[in-house]
Amino acid sequence: MAMEWILENLKEDFEEKRKEIKRETKEFVEKWKKREDYLKDPLALKEILEEYEKLVGKGILNNKESYYFYLKLMLNESDPEIKARYNKSEDFLNEIMNEINFIEINISKIPERYQEEMLKNQSLSKYKHFLENLFKKGKYFLSENEEKIMDLKRRGAYSSWVDMLSGFLSYEEKEIIDENGEKITVNYSEIHNILKNKKSKMRDSALKAFNEIIKKYEDIAEAEINAILENKKINDLLRGYKEPDESRHIEDEIEAEVVNALIDAVSEKFEISKRFYQLKAKMLGFKKFKYEERQIEFDINFDKRTLEEDMDFVGKIFLKIDKEFYDIFNQISNEGNVDALPKKGKKYGAYCIHSGKLPTYILLNHSGKLRDLQTIAHEFGHGINNELMKKENNYLNIGSPKSTAEVASTFMEDFVISEFLEKSKGEAKLNLMLQKLQEEISTIIRQVACYKFERELHKEYRQKGYLSKKEIGVIFKKNMKEYLGESFLDDEEMEKGWIYWPHIREYFYVYSYASGLLISKALQRKYRDNPEYIKEIKKFLSAGTSKSPKEIFSEIGLDISKKSFWEEGLKEISKLLDKTEKLAQELGKI
Repeated sequence: MAMEWILENLKEDFEEKRKEIKRETKEFVEKWKKREDYLKDPLALKEILEEYEKLVGKGILNNKESYYFYLKLMLNESDPEIKARYNKSEDFLNEIMNEINFIEINISKIPERYQEEMLKNQSLSKYKHFLENLFKKGKYFLSENEEKIMDLKRRGAYSSWVDMLSGFLSYEEKEIIDENGEKITVNYSEIHNILKNKKSKMRDSALKAFNEIIKKYEDIAEAEINAILENKKINDLLRGYKEPDESRHIEDEIEAEVVNALIDAVSEKFEISKRFYQLKAKMLGFKKFKYEERQIEFDINFDKRTLEEDMDFVGKIFLKIDKEFYDIFNQISNEGNVDALPKKGKKYGAYCIHSGKLPTYILLNHSGKLRDLQTIAHEFGHGINNELMKKENNYLNIGSPKSTAEVASTFMEDFVISEFLEKSKGEAKLNLMLQKLQEEISTIIRQVACYKFERELHKEYRQKGYLSKKEIGVIFKKNMKEYLGESFLDDEEMEKGWIYWPHIREYFYVYSYASGLLISKALQRKYRDNPEYIKEIKKFLSAGTSKSPKEIFSEIGLDISKKSFWEEGLKEISKLLDKTEKLAQELGKI
């Protein structure tokens, strides 16, 4: 089992490959740029799509140069030479995409009288959903040159602002007092982790340092958030989006009715999170929590385990579920596609990285905690999803819209916790149940509260034209209080939570965490009732973007447009909370 990335198979003569891709792109553009027959003739459309798919696969998705330097950068984020090579490779990809972007723009604007004919044509069946999606997006596309401008301005009008703030925060270091009373220097991400610590002396010191960092950047965050809100407003105006979250729905191929059903169902069950935090406060002896104390972890008696033990444990769970899952797990593990242990300069966190039909790579920072075991299952869930998609789809249908991207990962991860819950008893079981509840509330209820904050934030900005940090903070606190309840102090600390939350800058991305976990729960219920249902689950995992999420789930017996669908998953969380409260009483903890 190789636990460091082996990237040699991605190396080739990158310069020669760029010349080849440039030459093929030039030939493609010269052949098709001035033609319009493919906008009316299904056979011509089939021809151009086949050539376009081949070019996208070879030049963009299967581009080994960009992939290689991205992976190298993940292992050493501070290496300026690797960063420069990666940026250069990305600039090349953007150049190629801008050369061929006329295809999707032109196809998207095929007159409606021809669209139906194209969609019914059997020779175009493998591109049917790709075309359906383009036709839906068509009214929001600008002209070819305008789209180039939109792409070129993105870095200065959006990315540089966001990267600036996150970069400033990541460089911060502070001196704090550890649990032994000693002074230690920790970085920003380490401070975040210490805020989860039950030991109050160390946590209080970390919280003081954290608040000092956030205060230092609150004026910059105000300027940043207003700048990107303005950019979003202009983009929506130019493209004709009527609501701030409409572009997210279009991009994710999810209907507004589905997202609204999810938001409404979860909002009506904010009582679950309020009850949970009341229970947590009683158990930990708090009258009220500070906002940054919401993630304090419970004492889970989990003996530190080796990476090999955790990989073996996850592998056995996958084998129980499905033999092909286990085979894919072994394939990724044994071919040098996992980099598992922390190293200086390596990217923090865990990721599953894939592109086109190139090998899947997984990055971990394993330290032997229970969370690391869950993370292995989570990231390999993404990996299994990707490998199944690659087998079944053409290059234009490989991928997962954000509305479904987290389903496979949470499906696999939940089996790990369930396995531990079954084997645990007494206080150990109680703490596991509490930790599971905390994670599910953070993934579902907190993200919906954030989505509602974003809706209000964009609406207020568009009415007023500028929002002060105080105005943003008031909106943020209002939405957080709705799900946190009376177990939290009503202070200014809560007003600053938007400053460092990166997903707010991703515009309405957060619903996908909630939808992913609740859909995953529905799949788990069906699988536990009938293990043969794994065949239906694999249909979903293999589908990629060949159909809309609503259509894919409908075919395997799930109607995600109904509020009642989302309510079923929430009932499951509520039942777990009932059992947890009962066990806490039996053990004399409350």
